[in-house]
Amino acid sequence: MPEERSRARAERGRKPAPRRSGSAAPGRVRREPQLTHARSRAGSVVAATTGLLGLSSTRRAAVLALVVCALALTVVVPLRNYVAQRQELAAVTAQQQALAAEVDELNRERARLSDPSEIAAEARSRLGYVRPGEVPYIVQLPSTGTDREADPASDGMPWYRQLWREVEGGPAGVEAGR
Repeated sequence: MPEERSRARAERGRKPAPRRSGSAAPGRVRREPQLTHARSRAGSVVAATTGLLGLSSTRRAAVLALVVCALALTVVVPLRNYVAQRQELAAVTAQQQALAAEVDELNRERARLSDPSEIAAEARSRLGYVRPGEVPYIVQLPSTGTDREADPASDGMPWYRQLWREVEGGPAGVEAGR
């Protein structure tokens, strides 16, 4: 039995000769890589799980997760800045369009008011101007009886005096100083 062990060790230590052809020899099955066996100090066989870069699969997964997180963080900040700038650009574009519409409206108003007949019409309607020789008429509509019935304390006093009396704190129908 000790001879068998030494022979098995010797066979494991040998390296197979490199194949020169690209295909496997006829009749031989290509072997898949297997776990290597090592002896522990207690004498039992322990499967070596070290793989790529000498790391276990758990450590490789942790390193991969760490790399993915680092890449995600490097992408998130520029992406957030990009989205914020796009929103700001959209707001500024909308504001620019609103201002352009306002400028167009003001240009139309300016063109309309550059006509002398339009200026005269505005002066007549807004300021009550008349041409020399014309007689201005102001039409006053008669007041209805419902206004006095709605506020019996008014005594024919104008609305602004009533409001002023209310602000001063006195009754609306009594004029102080008269």
